[in-house]
Amino acid sequence: MTKPRLNRFSGADGRCFDVAIDHGFFNEPGFLSGIEDMAAAVKTVVAAAPDAVQLTVGQAPLLQNLPGPKPALVLRTDVANVYGPTLPRTLFSLMLDAAVEQALRLDAACLCVNLFLLPDQPEVHAACIQNILKLKPEADRYGMPLMIEPLVMKGGGSGYMVDGDLTKIKALVRQAAELGADVIKADPCDDPTQYHEVVEVAGRIPILVRGGGKVSDEEIFRRTYTLMQEGVKGIVYGRNVVHHDDPARVTRALMAIVHEDATADQAVAMMQAKKA
Repeated sequence: MTKPRLNRFSGADGRCFDVAIDHGFFNEPGFLSGIEDMAAAVKTVVAAAPDAVQLTVGQAPLLQNLPGPKPALVLRTDVANVYGPTLPRTLFSLMLDAAVEQALRLDAACLCVNLFLLPDQPEVHAACIQNILKLKPEADRYGMPLMIEPLVMKGGGSGYMVDGDLTKIKALVRQAAELGADVIKADPCDDPTQYHEVVEVAGRIPILVRGGGKVSDEEIFRRTYTLMQEGVKGIVYGRNVVHHDDPARVTRALMAIVHEDATADQAVAMMQAKKA
């Protein structure tokens, strides 16, 4: 029964803002900007009180060792080498051994695992499916929710970039639901006003939308508001928080959109109030 842990990282409205700070897992120098000092980054995010923080097994104690109330832990369970501008000769997606046991020991509320769809890399897709098929029964046995992260990528130069094709996203999101996701963490499509179609194919499984690369406050607020109106249950943002010059304030503004139906303009006003 996963509901008790699901309740730990969802508000009373069933919505969630999960701040992802697991980027250091992937061995990309550019991902470390803003999180070089992880202890400070975690404390800053915790002070802004999002619903959850996504961390790796090595960094989760920075959250769980803090005294007092804190956001729920979403534990990253797999590591891949597909994010760099220059791709290695062999690509992989590898999962932690005894992932559920490690999550229980760290008092996690949820697991997160990738489901990659990369051009001409069916082996990586197959490895992701194998990871999920192995993880799902054990997660269910211990009542640990499983967040599956379907990522449709396209070639760009020598590396991969997010593919916002609605048709591809819908198909991969549906596969995540069929594989037993309790929560789905998916990319936005090119036109966020069409995202209700993704919500529809996911059915009863709540969708949290990824933030992707760093964009302006106005853009991320507009996108977030639109996606919430399209029926998603929340967001998982990393670089748009940890790379921000005021991570705590932008977290509070995004929390207002997610939980209070604040508009993009209202969120911008929250940010500008700092300067008044």
